[in-house]
Amino acid sequence: MKTKIDIYIYLSLLLIFSSCSDDFLQEKKNFGQYDDSFYESEERVNWYLNNIYYDYFQGLTSPVNSIIAEWSNKSNLTEEMGGISDLINPTVTLSNADEGSGYYGTRLENKLKNEPYHRIRDINSLLEEIDIKGETLDEDFRAGIKGQAYYLRAIQYFDLMKIYGGVPLVTSVQEASEDESLKIPRASTTEMVNQIVADLDMAASLLPSNWDGSEYGRFTKGAALAQKCRVLLTYASPLFNNNWESSERWQQALEAGLQAETELSSAGYGLYGNSAKDWEEMFLIDNSFNPEAIVVQLLGSGDSPVILNNSWENDVRLTNQGGSGGLEAPKEMIDLFPMSDGTMATTANGYDDFLFFLDRDPRFYRTFAFSGSKWTYKQDSDLVSNYVWAYRWFKIEGDIRNETFSNNNRVASPAFVRKMSNPEASNESSFEYSGTDIIEYRYAELILNIAEAYAGIGDLNNSVQYLGRVRDRVGIPSSNNYGIGQLTDKYEALKTCLYERRVELAYEGKRFWDIKRWMLYNDDASANNSTCQKLGLQPINGTNRTGHYLQYSQDATTEDPLEDVRTDFGVDPDSEDFKNQLDELADFYSNNFELAELPTPFDNVNGNEVNIDWKQHYYIMGLRSNVLTQNPWLEQTTGWKDASGAEGTFNWKQ
Repeated sequence: MKTKIDIYIYLSLLLIFSSCSDDFLQEKKNFGQYDDSFYESEERVNWYLNNIYYDYFQGLTSPVNSIIAEWSNKSNLTEEMGGISDLINPTVTLSNADEGSGYYGTRLENKLKNEPYHRIRDINSLLEEIDIKGETLDEDFRAGIKGQAYYLRAIQYFDLMKIYGGVPLVTSVQEASEDESLKIPRASTTEMVNQIVADLDMAASLLPSNWDGSEYGRFTKGAALAQKCRVLLTYASPLFNNNWESSERWQQALEAGLQAETELSSAGYGLYGNSAKDWEEMFLIDNSFNPEAIVVQLLGSGDSPVILNNSWENDVRLTNQGGSGGLEAPKEMIDLFPMSDGTMATTANGYDDFLFFLDRDPRFYRTFAFSGSKWTYKQDSDLVSNYVWAYRWFKIEGDIRNETFSNNNRVASPAFVRKMSNPEASNESSFEYSGTDIIEYRYAELILNIAEAYAGIGDLNNSVQYLGRVRDRVGIPSSNNYGIGQLTDKYEALKTCLYERRVELAYEGKRFWDIKRWMLYNDDASANNSTCQKLGLQPINGTNRTGHYLQYSQDATTEDPLEDVRTDFGVDPDSEDFKNQLDELADFYSNNFELAELPTPFDNVNGNEVNIDWKQHYYIMGLRSNVLTQNPWLEQTTGWKDASGAEGTFNWKQ
């Protein structure tokens, strides 16, 4: 998405029109339709479209954010991060209308609002008018504009579907009226999918395979087809598919995925590189063509208010690096990644959860940092400080035992996230001006979508083949099916696909939606939800995310007792001596460290440890009271109370 450019255009738009009009905002009539002069030139039509892009993507400044325009972090509802919020709080049950999701928005009115149906109205206006009021514009130009608009409308409705199931489908500009035809009911999930797929098919028919360099970041034909695969994969999944064990919908998703793969491959897209180092560097290709990036958010590194910056860099950097303190990896994520041969990290396979960094999947060392590992940034020219340390130790001063942290890095885990951080990022102003782009849809995700669709139809060989492509790229050996082994049935294949997504797409904002569409928080026979049992997975409910301090195993009477000796140890995954470095670091850990319990657990309520408890009716959210009272013909979602306190009746599985 061309957001960095969009902001320039958006603000330029305001400046230009404020110079020729008393108030440009007054010219934006009908809360979504610009003055007819916008169709007089390609430049002005681009302004209009770019402003819609901006409304959609201005908040996509961190890879863990999701939901169009809202861009909130859902990763804290998964195994990726600790912290109890209301949706997983065992002491809270949400069911009243005002406790539902507010994403749907408020009343559609003659105001500038960045809400779903305001954005949809802007798109509908553009689609209705460009061929009429802009009939003198170049036909190919108009096709590209419409293709992008259809894509934008599709992804807006897809996000509404993922949250609410069905919502009213509005595909034309409506004027205020008492006409009964405006009382559009909530669409069924099938109707939603049919409309979204139709929009994406239309987008694919109108969009180019690639844009010229100056237009890089706009949606392409391949992006539309890949998004269609995403939609159909969601439609095939248990949340929306009572008959998910049947092959029908999985076959549709597979066909869409293969079509997208063919188109993207012919346009120069594919898995980037052939090593774990390439995998890491793939995330750092900024503002230029990246074959892995099907959809990308272009960001900038300046401090001007018209440039969006990457906020992730500050989030993950440690205190002594100039960041906000780091992002602790729960033990569940540390233990998740495979061994170097692709097999599961189990004791039988040689895994030691204290020396967790030994013999792991090559992606592990590019996803996490840990005490003794190399992790640089632009200003870090000191070879010693290239290696990060984050451990706790106690200094004895008389009768007092003072808790202290190395380099002031108070990190409640022996490992912390470094994925998608940039070694060339500047720590001036705490990394707030990072310009590292964010890949919203990667080619690897498409490959994993195809693998899952193959699993859904029971084609285990092709499923493993596609999973193997993702593992082969980072250097996992091909023996024993890249460590996957021989799959015995479709359920094991689906489980394996979900596992690989957790590793490959970790901290990219995808896990919550996989949990949601597969209903992995719980099994509930009364709701026809038994996917955990059928896939052989432990429900997430009843578990919690755990952390530990890496702690010096002795008390000290001086300053940091390891500060001088630790300089002899450090691991660099780019070093030819990496394995020996890991072994030496393991000896250092064994001689000096232990894992200590946290005084306050990751997952706690008022300081007391709790387990995750997601309620069955949260999978599809209820509408707020204001929406229901303003639109009394709309049904409330089952499991939620309506504005008068009655039980909801809308069943999204239709």
